[in-house]
Amino acid sequence: MANVEKVSVALTPEMATMMRQAVEAGEYASASEVMREALREWKLRRTERQRALDELGRLWDEGVASGPPVARDEAFIRIKSELDAKLGKHATR
Repeated sequence: MANVEKVSVALTPEMATMMRQAVEAGEYASASEVMREALREWKLRRTERQRALDELGRLWDEGVASGPPVARDEAFIRIKSELDAKLGKHATR
């Protein structure tokens, strides 16, 4: 593998055992492969977490821009009235 940098990683005994077992079972050719896959998964989780935070921020901004808050019961009454009007029915409670 070209352009690699060797690093030292300290693992708990349990993690080291798991890594050795995965290599011995043939799931990976080496401990380095185990670590590379672990780092790829870590990077993917970090990317997904950032996307989720960005989406949460976008939704937050959308909510703030939508105007002042409305009480739950008032909002449900308004939504029900709007749906009833769209369906051509009279609002009932």
